Amino acid sequence: MSKRTTYERSELGHTSTKRAKQVDQNLPYDILRDALGAQDEIQDVTRVVHWFHPKDLRIQDNTALHHASDLAQRSKKPLICVYLNCAADESWHGTSAARVDFMCEGLKIMQKELKELNIPLVFLECEKRGDIVSTVVKWLKEQKVSHVFGNYEYEIDEMRRDIKLVQEVGEDIQVSLHHDQTVVEPGTMLTGAGTPMKVFTPYHRAWMEIIKKQPELLDTAPPPAKNSNSIKKELKDLFDTKPPKPGQDKQFDNDDDRKRIRKLWPAGHAAGSKRMDAFLKQIDNYAATRSNPAKNSTSRMSAYFSAGMFSVREALQKVSDYNHGSTDFTESGSRSGVYGWVREIVFRELYRQTTLMTPHTSMNLPQNLKFDFVNWEDDEEGWEKWYKGQTGEPFIDAGMRQLNTEAYMHNRLRMNVSSYLYCNLLIDYRRGERYFAETLIDWDLSNNTQGWEPSYTVFNPVSQSEKNDPDGDYIRKWVPELKDVQGKAIFNPYERLSKEEFEKLGYPKPHVNWKKTKQRCMERFKNDMKDVSP
Repeated sequence: MSKRTTYERSELGHTSTKRAKQVDQNLPYDILRDALGAQDEIQDVTRVVHWFHPKDLRIQDNTALHHASDLAQRSKKPLICVYLNCAADESWHGTSAARVDFMCEGLKIMQKELKELNIPLVFLECEKRGDIVSTVVKWLKEQKVSHVFGNYEYEIDEMRRDIKLVQEVGEDIQVSLHHDQTVVEPGTMLTGAGTPMKVFTPYHRAWMEIIKKQPELLDTAPPPAKNSNSIKKELKDLFDTKPPKPGQDKQFDNDDDRKRIRKLWPAGHAAGSKRMDAFLKQIDNYAATRSNPAKNSTSRMSAYFSAGMFSVREALQKVSDYNHGSTDFTESGSRSGVYGWVREIVFRELYRQTTLMTPHTSMNLPQNLKFDFVNWEDDEEGWEKWYKGQTGEPFIDAGMRQLNTEAYMHNRLRMNVSSYLYCNLLIDYRRGERYFAETLIDWDLSNNTQGWEPSYTVFNPVSQSEKNDPDGDYIRKWVPELKDVQGKAIFNPYERLSKEEFEKLGYPKPHVNWKKTKQRCMERFKNDMKDVSP
């Protein structure tokens, strides 16, 4: 799949660090909660709507949908579902063609599942990002809706969208939002000083203690209850609206790409459930093999979590069942594979707390604002070699070629290729962050921004590959030029083969010297960040 590799300044641009600190000090989340709390409770229920977003594309264990269904049933009023498609919004965020197609396929499945429950899923279209809320509000009022439900999205644009929604519906419609993406509510994990936790180890420890003591946090909600047949007749004009299609800039290059990605990543809750069940059969091997990309022993559930096709609660409930019904996911309370996999889920939970409580991370700015003062290099040759997988570093190139083929990359490689781009090539990390967004099927902003957060850690691709791909199988799979290279030469062929042997491979020599560029990086970071005051 070919990708855009050059970006407009506005796409990578960012606000000032001063403005970022102002936003952090006046949290959009607090403004939204105040707006929600200031609403008058509407007693007269007419019609109830659940508004699906791109991160909760399932009818199973969907928190807001469950509450909407409950109100509709108690009031004996119709439940209607809606999804607004705005191609311009997906373009703005840089959502990949693979992820947009995945969402569109999932929406078709949901519409069919809901129709069997006499519940319409209405698709609305909107051309301009700025018209999203007004389009939905106009439709809600036309349909004489009294209550609209949705799940929180933690990014700043989505927070502002929901603030605007509460403001624009006025006194006629009551808005209810629910936490659904995480098991533990973001913003509630605090340090002893009462500030949001930012460091993983204490967060992980506290999270596990909470789940151990409150297993009910993993309880799942049933699908919505069925609308009556009479309601189905009343709503007949709302059924069978046309599902959205990917925008012009979100098309696959050809049918072969589409077929390959759809086969790798079948859409829908049932596909996610099947994948989770298959993973549990091999979870005992996870701890020992998770960092070896050749073993392919990870769950590959990330795409289902990021699009909300399968809830983290339901996944952890399955893990708990496997763990003899226990929610003790500590090292002493579970098998090593269970402990290791759940630990990765906790990273996901922390990332959402960070997005919520440090909103500038949604504004193309690093969590550590000092990194915004680094002077990056304009190495266009290096950039092209990086995204094409032609850097001359086998581990890096294997990772990028997997990404370009599967719309996915093993997490060990994500850490390595990002480090190589912004440390060894000294290219602005935001370019890589955007490339990931426009390529990955499992992209979501929280994971991507935190995964690309600049740091002083410089991964050595040679030692990393020797440790994590000890037989060189991953490199041989994705870098076929090296498939016949034997022994440790596979990890560093330029240095470990004779000049004649290397030239026969048809593989590029390293674009930069790793050791020298590591030193350059350390000096650049130290000098550019010294004495700065964001």
